[in-house]
Amino acid sequence: MLAYTYADKNKFVLTEKPLPRLTDPRDAVVKITLASICTSDLHIKHGSVPRAEVGITVGHEAVGIVTAVGEKVHNVAVGDRVAINVETYCGECFFCKHGYVNNCTDKIGGWALGCRIDGVQAEYVRVPYADCGLNKIPDGVSDESALFTGDLLSTGYWAAAITEIGHEDTVLIIGAGPTGICTLQCVLLRSPARVIVCELDENRRKFVSEHYPDVLVCAPYEIETFVKAHSDHGGADRVIEVAGSPDSFTLAWKCARPNAIVTIVAMYDDAQSLPLPDMYGKNLIFKTGGVDGCKCDEILRLIAENKLDTRSLITHTFALKDIAAAYDLFENKRDGVIKVAIKP
Repeated sequence: MLAYTYADKNKFVLTEKPLPRLTDPRDAVVKITLASICTSDLHIKHGSVPRAEVGITVGHEAVGIVTAVGEKVHNVAVGDRVAINVETYCGECFFCKHGYVNNCTDKIGGWALGCRIDGVQAEYVRVPYADCGLNKIPDGVSDESALFTGDLLSTGYWAAAITEIGHEDTVLIIGAGPTGICTLQCVLLRSPARVIVCELDENRRKFVSEHYPDVLVCAPYEIETFVKAHSDHGGADRVIEVAGSPDSFTLAWKCARPNAIVTIVAMYDDAQSLPLPDMYGKNLIFKTGGVDGCKCDEILRLIAENKLDTRSLITHTFALKDIAAAYDLFENKRDGVIKVAIKP
């Protein structure tokens, strides 16, 4: 089968690999019908993910059809349409039982797919712990609608939950890329008083304004003044940072009011520092880390009820054989690209 493979730093190649097979009774094999390219894939390409193993098939966000299941798989069956979770988790360890599935203690627990084990930018994929890692797509929900369930929407849903958003809050989201838009949709489910989105790219600002007319939009150069003018206590009550740059990290805490919650969802290429003397007295609460993606059934239910709809994020679709061109477009953000889908 064709598979897009991490060959070396700054080098992905399309190669032929054997079809995956069941290696554990809790495994399933899925035929990919639609996958995506994620910014995290670019982090691997750039050498910013030390855990990523050379030789693995990349990609961690996809939907498909189950073609084989192990004898201990009970939640999905051959022929089921499924969304694939970005995380591998056993469901049985201390962390899994508490919902902290990103920190599953299994040797391939957490983000393994497309990083430490073969991922989804291929024709088929093996999914370990399939009862946890696969969720059946409801009838009437398209592949395009379900595509972001296991990663982007899980990230946005988790971020909105841990940020403890109340109905009187002003929420600032920094970044309006794919993760930012999915986070925005999940924040809006919680009905805060006001939502502000800060984004550098003009096309993305226009996208937010067109699709979410009740959301306030600003550029980074005006954000501090803008947030103070549109909040009640000198800054945002809740800040979610999804952009992943040194400037956006700084803006996140500067734009927060005293005693606010600042949630850092972004993955950074470089280490960031907390200038504690500068922020002393703001008494901020920071929350940060990788998504605990264990609410996929809830997300799929919300999609089926038309309360979440991310189809408009798919701006380009490529065949798997043309995936190198898809990466080039996504990485260089040409033609108004937001999210690129791959059809094997």
